Amino acid sequence: MGLHVEADDGRLLLVEDDDGDALLVEEMLDLPAGGHGLTRVRTLAQAQDALASEPFSCVLLDLGLPDGRGLEVLDAVLGMGHPVAVICFTGLDDERSGAAAVAAGAQDYLVKGRVDGELLRRSIRYAVERRRSEEQQRQLYVSRLRAEENARLERGLLPLTQTRDVALRVSTRYRPREGELLGGDFYDVVESADGRVFVLLGDVAGHGPDEAALGVSLRIAWRALVLAGVQADRLFPVLEDVLIRERRSEEIFVQASMLVIDSDRLSATLWLAGHLPPITLDPEPAELPSDPATAPLGLLAPGAWTGRRLPLAAQWRLVLYTDGLVEGSRAPGASQVLGVRGLLEFARDARSRAEVADAVEDLLDRVQRAHGGAMPDDVAVVALQWPAPGPR
Repeated sequence: MGLHVEADDGRLLLVEDDDGDALLVEEMLDLPAGGHGLTRVRTLAQAQDALASEPFSCVLLDLGLPDGRGLEVLDAVLGMGHPVAVICFTGLDDERSGAAAVAAGAQDYLVKGRVDGELLRRSIRYAVERRRSEEQQRQLYVSRLRAEENARLERGLLPLTQTRDVALRVSTRYRPREGELLGGDFYDVVESADGRVFVLLGDVAGHGPDEAALGVSLRIAWRALVLAGVQADRLFPVLEDVLIRERRSEEIFVQASMLVIDSDRLSATLWLAGHLPPITLDPEPAELPSDPATAPLGLLAPGAWTGRRLPLAAQWRLVLYTDGLVEGSRAPGASQVLGVRGLLEFARDARSRAEVADAVEDLLDRVQRAHGGAMPDDVAVVALQWPAPGPR
């Protein structure tokens, strides 16, 4: 009587051209070919077709087939990329091939003529569990690499701000959309040698590591341009040139806003490239005045952007944000989008916090609760306050 393979072992694929050897395997497993648990094929090509059309937990693979021999047979099966265990069969005089097969990626090998039902069943169980363990380790390794890469990209997208003015408070926030670790939003804040403060906020169209990497490139390029003393009205045109050279396709564009605060902190200049203008929290929350929306970077033919001069109050708090903060619905399934008007409503409740960091955190929490959970899109925020209310 053969030893039946339990259902937990999953479906088996027997690749054996010799009818006698195939019959012995079927008898030892008590699984007739073509039944619920065992599929038998005679050639490598048939094995590849079967693996492409059905899920199997283990392949019992003869290394001598009409259309392939030795490790080339194993390589062809493993090269399909399926998470399937492989046990190789070798002849009595060819154990070296079995050892080489294990070294090349098979989970085990068995020698024909030295196999009984108990050994075969135990080998299948061992191979399946080993393959599962290997797949889990591989996934953990990939997850760790992805986390490390995301951390590197995040450090590039979300840098430490570079300001020397002790009376200026800068607070930044980043919240990814639901189910994501990182998106294409980026920001930077740099104080130049003459005391002006340059603020950049941008959003690369799309989500994922490619968009994040492009955002890192643009942010670093912008910072280098600022530190090199490039005129403020030339920053967007040069940044667009960098974008066009670095992007993967012509469909990729970037929405951005740039604010340059004068050294006396009483005026600023605002540039918009298809981006929403910042809001001020004082004396009442409102959008900063801006010119009609201009084209994002890289969307149309290379263009020019005009800065708008803005007077600032003796005390002010400004908030720059990406559009993910206002484009989602107020609740899952709701048709009403939060919009800038809804954001200003929440800002009126949050502005009572003296510290801009606390006001922004309160504002983000209110928006997130209105969305009914995690943000529906990536959100980056840069908030500035002058003069700061004192040491925290």
